[in-house]
Formats: sequence, C-alpha cells, structure tokens
Amino acid sequence: MIPKVRVKSVLNKHKRWDSWFLDDYSVNPYYGCQFACIYCYTRGGSYGREPHRLAAKVNAPEVLDRQLRRRASRKEYGFIALGTSTEPYMEVERKLEITRKVLSVISHYRFPVHVLTKSTLVTRDSDLLAEIAGKAVLPPDLEGRVSGALVTISMSTIDDELAKFLEPGAPSPSERFEALERLRDEGIGAGVAFIPVIPSLSDGEDELRRAIREARKRRASYVFVGALTLPGSLKRTFLGVVRSRFPDSVYRYRRIFRGSYPSKEYQDRLYSTAIAICREEGVRLGILEGIAP
Repeated sequence: MIPKVRVKSVLNKHKRWDSWFLDDYSVNPYYGCQFACIYCYTRGGSYGREPHRLAAKVNAPEVLDRQLRRRASRKEYGFIALGTSTEPYMEVERKLEITRKVLSVISHYRFPVHVLTKSTLVTRDSDLLAEIAGKAVLPPDLEGRVSGALVTISMSTIDDELAKFLEPGAPSPSERFEALERLRDEGIGAGVAFIPVIPSLSDGEDELRRAIREARKRRASYVFVGALTLPGSLKRTFLGVVRSRFPDSVYRYRRIFRGSYPSKEYQDRLYSTAIAICREEGVRLGILEGIAP
C-alpha cells in the first residue's frame, strides 16, 4: 500500500483557461504514478516529486468539499481537470476510492469535469460521470457545445508491444480502446489524446492515420495529437532509454530537439498532418469545433 498523506489544499485555480482541455481548475488525488511511462514530463523535476514516489491524498475529498463550496457560492463554475500531474485511476484507487469520492464532491457542487487517464478503471465511475454530465453548470460560452463530463484516454501509440516499452505499467492500448467504447456506450463524452506521439516510433503519417482511424472506429468524440517534450533531466534519461532499444532513432532527436521542446518546424508539420488526417477521416481534432492543437 502506498503512503497516505493529508493536504491543506487540493483545488488548483489556473491562471488562464485552457482551450485544449477547457479546464479552469485541476485536482490530483494522488502524488506520483505507477505506470512508469518513460516520457512522463514529471520526471523532469518540475513537479516536486519523482513519478515513483507515490502517496495518496486521503483527505482530498473533504478538502475539495470545502474549496468547492466556496467557489460554488460565488458561482465560479468551470471545468475541473482530474489527473493533470498524476494518474487518478492507479490500481490503488480500486481500494481507496479517493478519485470516486472526489467525483462525488464535484457532482454535489455541479462543477463540470474532464478526467485525464490511461486506466480502464475509469469505467467503474461511469454512473457518477453521467450524473455530473446531467447537472453540471457550464460556463456560458460552453453551454450547448460540450458535455459537462468528459473523459480523455491518453496513449502514445496504438501498438500493444511498443506500449509495453513506452508505458510499462499502463493497460494496453487495446484495453484502453475497449474502455473508451464502454464509456461511449454509457453516453459519456470521451476521446483519445495521442499525446505525446514519439519521434520515429509513433509520429509518422502512417502511424497517425492508423491511430486516428482506430479512434474513429471506437467512436471517440474527439482526438488530440501532441508532440513530445523533454524538460529538465528527462531529456538525458529518456534518450538513454530509447537508445538502448532504438539506437538509430537518437540521431533524429538531435535534429528535432534544441532544448526541452521540439523545433517549430517539427511541431507545425506534426499538427498539419494531424489536421489533414482528421479532416479526411471525419474525426474532430480537439473537443470544440475549430479548436485544434
């Protein structure tokens, strides 16, 4: 069992509204993550803990209740992103149910929610997500444009074998797509974030087309496509791991990356390709019409 900690605050108010994920707030019920994705940006040291240093915020539901009560009394409604720097549905959640209790609080105060996850366990909470979708108070500019409960399932590849290398602790992409289908069967707005796609491994046009086509087949409400970033010490660590299995690909990384971010040329080409494929396949790129990466 992972360590349990008590926190003073759990609701983070964002300085600006995110047009990709629509969130004004974020909540992370845990510290760290058990999925051990080799590209995880938290490994760069910007978030205070290494991904393997796990802890459960056991009083998160009670703290959130107090914080949302205050926000609701002021009618400061907005999307809460659940799981921006941790996985809210790690295996430990099956027993602790902190995320489920957090969703119950969000439902009580009628805030919309956007769950970000790689886990199939999210389907357990489809009842609460449907409840939230039915009564959430949406910001005026989003009324009638989007559901009050969204789930975005992320993956860096749709290849199950490659995913074992990139995301060793996470459910396979096939399992994640099955979870997506179950959520859609329950009427939940759900999509796929192909973020990050990995240079030389999953960012090619053919790979992107297969991924987006599979998302369409599984009835994804939308897709995202995003580039890899390598902040801080992550760059050295990530390249060392990739070199061990795909040594030839490292030369391309040296061309693409000058610092933590890929070149503008690379990003423009990636997004242009994604836009073209989504248009051809009839898939929405981004949650809102007209909003693209």
